Amino acid sequence: MKEYWKLWSMNKHHYLLVRLAIAILFVGFAFWLFVSRSSEFAAGLGTPLVGKEQMAVPQPKHSIDIPENEDQMPLDVVVEKCDLLTGDWIPNPLGPIYTNESCSLIESHQNCMRNGRPDSGYLHWMWKPRDCKLPQFDAKKFLEMMRNKKWALIGDSISRNHVQSLLCMLSRVEQAVEVYHDEEYRSKGWYFPSYNLTVSNIWSPFLVNAAIFEDFNGVSTSEVQLHLDKLDKTWTDVYQSLDYMIISTGKWFLKAAIYHENDTVVGCHICPGKNITQVGFVYAYSKALHSVLDFIAKSGHKGLIFFRTSTPDHFENGEWHSGGTCPKTTPVKEGEIEMKNIHKLLHDVELAEFEKAAEKAAKNGVNLNLLDFTNLLLVRPDGHPGPYREFHPFAKNKTAKVQNDCLHWCLPGPLDYWNNVIIEKVING
Repeated sequence: MKEYWKLWSMNKHHYLLVRLAIAILFVGFAFWLFVSRSSEFAAGLGTPLVGKEQMAVPQPKHSIDIPENEDQMPLDVVVEKCDLLTGDWIPNPLGPIYTNESCSLIESHQNCMRNGRPDSGYLHWMWKPRDCKLPQFDAKKFLEMMRNKKWALIGDSISRNHVQSLLCMLSRVEQAVEVYHDEEYRSKGWYFPSYNLTVSNIWSPFLVNAAIFEDFNGVSTSEVQLHLDKLDKTWTDVYQSLDYMIISTGKWFLKAAIYHENDTVVGCHICPGKNITQVGFVYAYSKALHSVLDFIAKSGHKGLIFFRTSTPDHFENGEWHSGGTCPKTTPVKEGEIEMKNIHKLLHDVELAEFEKAAEKAAKNGVNLNLLDFTNLLLVRPDGHPGPYREFHPFAKNKTAKVQNDCLHWCLPGPLDYWNNVIIEKVING
């Protein structure tokens, strides 16, 4: 009996040890399972599960609207505006949306197709911003938005070039009716009767008061008399009646001129033989633009005003009056062409004066915006009329020396894409 009890005690002892070991293993497994599940749950709070493989979350390329309550958005979000003016020209097999046959408003000097330009490759490119979508120009949408409005493009012959482009693009929906022109046919006005929309081109190449002595071919008989502190009433008299305007100037300030301030001669540019201090065109351009943009900034105007920078030319081996040409037939890549020093000077003045005026305009509730198309057009030396500013210039003599235009732009042509950018800025600010 004692041996049996001893054996039973030993078996019981072994049994208890086995149960204890099993219990410890069970508790340990339960603890391990709890900890591992907890850690997975905690990790899941920071990183979403996307399946068996981890996927990289792309960062947004475009601007993000931040709500007024900053607590709703992380502080490290970078907000950027869409830059429509940084981009590239890419092939466009469809070509332009109008031709010289569908639009009768193209001035003869820019009507390159009619004038016999033999190549057409310059027509098959479109502007594509690098980080933005630029919709195609919607003429119907533009006209609906501009119902009962007044537009004006104010400046020199590039503004006239531009207004013809705009009218041709709108002509797909309705033909504009010419309702006004000045004695020299430099300033004109058009009307879209179905939309009660007026579009004007106001000739004011300096934007300030100027007495000009030259013909249509740019040949001067005397220096321009330029009053840097007096604005040209041609545009200021109608300024407050306009809803939208694009104001620009530029290349005319390179002409020989005598400068006046407070009705007193203060200097000149290219005035040999006269007892006047040479102060240069940069001085005059800064003063004139300051007068213009300061007037706008203080005007209290309630419409939308664009200040457009001057455009680059592409004369090679000379200039307008010295045999310059522009023989290229395709766009060039960024970095393959440099802006001319003279245009850099103009451009620097434009940006500096705009920056000063924009701050003042914002404080006064004036909606003043910048249109800097410099980069967009710098790489398009193929877009000018060149010798085809005249009708079939080589018809009688294939080696004839003719005047080249490497300043203005063929229509249709690269200038048309200004309107795509402008309508997008009007819609989205």
